[in-house]
Amino acid sequence: MQDNAMTRWLSPLMAFCLSFIIIATLAPIVGIQVDRQIDFWLLWLGTMLILALPICYLEIALAKRSKTTALNALSSLTRDADASQQWRIVGWLAVVFIPFLAGGMLSNASQLLGHFAFNGIASNLLFVGLAVAAVLLSFAPRNMILILSVIGVLASLILANVMGTALPAWHVTPVAFSEWGSATVLALVASGLGMGLYWQSSLASVKQQDIATQTVLPIWIAQLFAVIAFAFFAANAQIPSLAFVIAVVSAAALLLQMAREQLLHRQLNIVLQWLIILVAVLVWAIPAISSIFNIVLMLWGLIICLIYAIFVGWIMKISHLRKSMNFSNELFYNVWRIAVRVVLPLSIILAMISIIGQLF
Repeated sequence: MQDNAMTRWLSPLMAFCLSFIIIATLAPIVGIQVDRQIDFWLLWLGTMLILALPICYLEIALAKRSKTTALNALSSLTRDADASQQWRIVGWLAVVFIPFLAGGMLSNASQLLGHFAFNGIASNLLFVGLAVAAVLLSFAPRNMILILSVIGVLASLILANVMGTALPAWHVTPVAFSEWGSATVLALVASGLGMGLYWQSSLASVKQQDIATQTVLPIWIAQLFAVIAFAFFAANAQIPSLAFVIAVVSAAALLLQMAREQLLHRQLNIVLQWLIILVAVLVWAIPAISSIFNIVLMLWGLIICLIYAIFVGWIMKISHLRKSMNFSNELFYNVWRIAVRVVLPLSIILAMISIIGQLF
């Protein structure tokens, strides 16, 4: 168990690092890495407020009510709600998605490494090397992994600016429907929401804090800073790219450790634990279908958020999370509930339609 001082900064630091690294991984996929559109960034910041903030409250409220990790908690949460056991599938979708996301991050890092440092080596071989490093690092203490992630992220940001990385000028373009899908992916999936990571890392602090906002706002603000930091970052030089690769390997190790912890709490057989983790990561070593996996990654992450929004907004009893949220005003709780019941599901469905529409 993390001590009291550590739990206060663990989740916000993790939120900043993971959000920044996942954004950098997904941004080229959604097409914003080289195009600094003011209208899109404002849309993105808007989704951080109306989508990411409510689902961050959702995660912490469920953590306060269940007092255990997400996969293990869904058994009691569905029983409390008199809901079908089928809703527990969201926990399994999330815990498998975590190493799958780690694999996607490492795949992106291997391509950077191949481009700037090891041009003669196949990217899938570089990927396997990075995956092995991440798995081994995942056995290190969580503090050490997080510190490495922070150093890697800060180093890549500083070096990218010190070395004079050229970025396109900001400009305004007409807002397109396709941009909604990209903004939603970057606000939800790239922020690590729906996977139960902040739920898991905040367990110690939520047991001591009566008000969910005390835990939620530092996490959300850290995610917001990650968005802003990414606006001034581009991994298009060797040294910043190498620093970023170190950050990615560290963050992937953190994800693998947390996925393993959830499976352990669920008392799953150790062989099955490793089978799930290794298959979800190493499937990215198949170069021919990595582009398909990128689409799967975005849709899968959104589906997890959608199921949680429907379960919490429509299946759980109204009174179950009111005490866990402990808002100072009943109006805030009602606004949050409307966001979870209506705004989040509709927005996520529209985003999924947008992503699928871009394929045709």
